[in-house]
Amino acid sequence: MATHTTATPERSTGARAALGFGGVLAVVIGILILLWPERTASVATALIAVYAIGAGVVYAAVGLFAKDQKTRSRVGRISAAVVFLIVGILALLNLGQTTAWLAVFLGVAVGVTWIVEGILTLATLRESEHKALSITFAVVALVAGAVLVASPVWGIAVLWWLLGASLIVLGAMNALRALRTRRDR
Repeated sequence: MATHTTATPERSTGARAALGFGGVLAVVIGILILLWPERTASVATALIAVYAIGAGVVYAAVGLFAKDQKTRSRVGRISAAVVFLIVGILALLNLGQTTAWLAVFLGVAVGVTWIVEGILTLATLRESEHKALSITFAVVALVAGAVLVASPVWGIAVLWWLLGASLIVLGAMNALRALRTRRDR
């Protein structure tokens, strides 16, 4: 009697290959972040700048060639294209400064978000089933948020390092899962 097993996504060859490739890619990016944090941050900033330029080109094309759109919509898209193109080009021309600015912006943004989460957690404490855990979360979020707002470059550097380490660990685990799933077949 033959038994039929349903292939799970993890067990399909394509999914396994994607899982393995993604895992190896994560490990490589994690190593690059840890070995050359400034360079990889600059590369990430450059990719964002290239995206902005690409988005500008798309907005310009839609604004110029989409004849079925109203004038206001076309002007809006062309205006957005100009902004995206200027921002992207300036970012690429001043990559070091843009990377530093982006680090400060992200550090402050994450810090403010964590502070808001901490305040929201305290504001909704009465509704929580786990008050001690909620208070602990709120205190950690408030302190971590305040540290990031007070020193965004240092804070984002620590988060960048943690991202690199996490990518190595999680990527290795995914690559091993892909290999192990293959052996289990």
